[in-house]
Amino acid sequence: MAKELDTSIQYLSGVGPKRAELLKRELGIETLSDLIHLYPFRYIDRSGILPIAQVAPDLAYVQLQARVVSRTLYGPSSSIVSQESNPIHWGAIKRLSVIVEDASGQMEMVFFKGIRWNFQRLAPGSTFLFFGKPQAFGNRMNIVHPEVDVPQEGAMSQGALTGVYPSTEKLKTGGITGKVMCKLQSAALALCLPEIQETLPEYVLRDRGLVTLPYALKNIHFPKDSYALQKATYRLKFEELFFLQLSLLKQKYIRSRGERGIPMPRVGADFHACYNALPYALTGAQQRVIKEIRGDLMSGRQMNRLLQGDVGSGKTMVAVLSCLIAIGNGFQACIMAPTEVLAQQHYANIQKYLAPTSVQCALLTGSTTQRERRGIHAGLEDGSIGLIVGTHALLEDNVVFRNLGLAVIDEQHRFGVDQRAKLWAKGPAISPHILVMTATPIPRTLAMTLYGDLDVSVIDEMPPGRKPVQTMCIGQNRRAAMYKFMRDEIARGRQVFVVFPLIFESEKMDLKNLEMGYEEIVRAFPLPDYKVAIVHGQQSSEEKNFNMSAFVAGRAQILVSTTVIEVGVDVPNASVMVIESAQRFGLSQLHQLRGRVGRGAEKSYCILVKDVKTSKEAQQRLDLMCATEDGFEIAEQDMKMRGPGDLEGTQQSGLPISLNIASLAKDGQLLSEARVYAGQILEADPTLKAPQNAPLVRELRKDKYEIKDYSKIS
Repeated sequence: MAKELDTSIQYLSGVGPKRAELLKRELGIETLSDLIHLYPFRYIDRSGILPIAQVAPDLAYVQLQARVVSRTLYGPSSSIVSQESNPIHWGAIKRLSVIVEDASGQMEMVFFKGIRWNFQRLAPGSTFLFFGKPQAFGNRMNIVHPEVDVPQEGAMSQGALTGVYPSTEKLKTGGITGKVMCKLQSAALALCLPEIQETLPEYVLRDRGLVTLPYALKNIHFPKDSYALQKATYRLKFEELFFLQLSLLKQKYIRSRGERGIPMPRVGADFHACYNALPYALTGAQQRVIKEIRGDLMSGRQMNRLLQGDVGSGKTMVAVLSCLIAIGNGFQACIMAPTEVLAQQHYANIQKYLAPTSVQCALLTGSTTQRERRGIHAGLEDGSIGLIVGTHALLEDNVVFRNLGLAVIDEQHRFGVDQRAKLWAKGPAISPHILVMTATPIPRTLAMTLYGDLDVSVIDEMPPGRKPVQTMCIGQNRRAAMYKFMRDEIARGRQVFVVFPLIFESEKMDLKNLEMGYEEIVRAFPLPDYKVAIVHGQQSSEEKNFNMSAFVAGRAQILVSTTVIEVGVDVPNASVMVIESAQRFGLSQLHQLRGRVGRGAEKSYCILVKDVKTSKEAQQRLDLMCATEDGFEIAEQDMKMRGPGDLEGTQQSGLPISLNIASLAKDGQLLSEARVYAGQILEADPTLKAPQNAPLVRELRKDKYEIKDYSKIS
């Protein structure tokens, strides 16, 4: 990289060591390159000059050109300080009032900071541009702390549109105001623009109608006009999404072309035995997904597929049938779950599915005894165990397979890539096929990014017999009616979940709320008629398992818990889900919790109980939950509301690379285009060897594209 771009920010005029430390701490900016890649998140139009007579308090920002008429200094309790007193005791001055006028009228500018400097600068008779937010004070309009400029001063900083940059209270206190930030950007661009290297090949700029990088950088910070800003924004967003997809797809291409997969041409007798004995027909979506998986397994290339399906859509069934194909070809399969409860549940269900087959299945978790372990290890090594279900225990070094052909990973986001790599390494010389499953619906744009190197299948159809869950939102004043409803459902032989939020920062307080809530429920549902179980993260595994199994077995009618029940617990007899302080949960979490009921044949209900203080945004979330049960729609809306970590101008977290300007929530269409275009380039030149692709190779070598490449071992 060129030298100016690498220069430490402290050497830029107007920064210095103290401000440099502040910029690093608050915004992660260390070099000039970091600074010019911090983009404004909105713009203020400063093209027009408003006559003072037209200024009104409901206007967002106004720009005036006016002459200073008079200035007054005020001390404590609004006493006027004589301007003649020599010397003026500046420490005792509390505010400065400046009256300005144009041809249409007069107005006041007020300063509580920088009083001495502004007093000396704003001499009566001189004319300035004043910019700020007007407000009515008494019978007069004023602007507090306006930005003050000499008309026509400084070429680069006086465009019509002025950028507003991400900021924090500490930056403002440290003197890095919006205006200072604009000055720093102007100085940094003057130094860096001459050595900015184009990152995209000539033909890409031509194909996509993109402006050059220097033009884009100049006009994103200081737009010549709104058209220039639009061109600059489009260029920078496209580039960001294009390189993100190019880096992911390149891994996928390397893998699909270079990585041989275990060929599995047969289906096998066990698959047919299981399939023909199913108590119900598979949905069209399940059949489609099995076909896609079957195609991968026969292709001779390694499968890397993500299977998305809402809670209860029948993913486990698809996983079992896929495992049976591997077993029918003489290989072993494993299903790995994130928690012991989920692994046990999978195991119990899978045992039923496997009854008509000759396949031996085992369960390996943290609580498997040493004696059982020895038998399981031996069975995996000699190949007599065809399918193993387990937790992280499957990753232990002493777990050795005879010939692992398929690994299924449930709730993928709970496992690190390193852990998956460990599992893959347990296969024979050729890596096993991989099927990753998630019940957390991921918006399409996010799936294309987080799992851009995987093929994606979606089960978008519910099995017959699943009744929709009726969702309602109530306030605290309806609690008595809710308890009556719970008693009625329990009288009909049903069970009830009551979930409390547990947010880490205030765990003690939340635990107190949970315990108080539990006591209130025990008072409202007393023994011997009712039994209430409680489960939370502070309990030991034994306590948790004891209480949980009491509820699962029907010995307790009510389970009070924190979100530990979010993933996977299956209690078909539970028909009511009560979520306390529902406004504190995210949409996808609410949706996951709601999926715990509606698993049996009975009509089910989800009751969202909101607190008295519920913000407008939280209310929108609760309304959406009542309006739809479609997990994908909820996930899309959730991302639009919250962004994937996309708050005002801050970067999005959890992505393979950080995005400075594009947003997965808002730029889905552009992301799709960028992915298709990146795919076309790799189709023509998979290793990017062609001379015209040299800029792409150079850009992909940068640290930020160092997405861990496990394609060699996956």
